[in-house]
Amino acid sequence: MQKSLRTPRQILLQSLLVEARKAKGLTQAELADALGKPQSFVAKYESGERRIDVVEFVDITAILGVAASNLLAKIEPVAAKTRSSAMNTTGQNESE
Repeated sequence: MQKSLRTPRQILLQSLLVEARKAKGLTQAELADALGKPQSFVAKYESGERRIDVVEFVDITAILGVAASNLLAKIEPVAAKTRSSAMNTTGQNESE
């Protein structure tokens, strides 16, 4: 699995979070204040400079008044075929 801050799915998540923040009428500074974080925290995850963990994601969506599950549903999951291909390259299934 590609671990990058610039994957299409990561970029989509960033844009969904920015859209939700703006829809709520909050600035980055206001959201950061509600999270107890510096404004740079919001700026960095929105610009793709850093990732957020699942707990931060849940906190952010709660403040924005959106269901975390609704945002996650908009991100296309990795195809099962891709996952099985990855297993074959590790040799786990090749000996069977």
